[in-house]
Amino acid sequence: MKINAVIIDKKDNVVVAIEMIKKGEAIFYKKDNEDIELEALTDIQIYHKLANKDIKKGEPVIKYGEHIGIAARDIKKGEHVHVHNVESHREEL
Repeated sequence: MKINAVIIDKKDNVVVAIEMIKKGEAIFYKKDNEDIELEALTDIQIYHKLANKDIKKGEPVIKYGEHIGIAARDIKKGEHVHVHNVESHREEL
């Protein structure tokens, strides 16, 4: 198993690709010292996000343990997460 993605915070529902990942390839990362594997449903560019679990439309996208946006549509585990399926969400500060 070769690690090709990382999770930044254990609350995150996305991981970050640390190399180019092609559709159908295995994605490997560690979470709490456990080896996790899932399949890439789309091509993922290096340093881009992908869902590590299904995210329903309207649910928060979480990276760094914080909300970084809202799912604009259902996002499947292993799918690229970017501006095409995430809406900006500014909280009142």
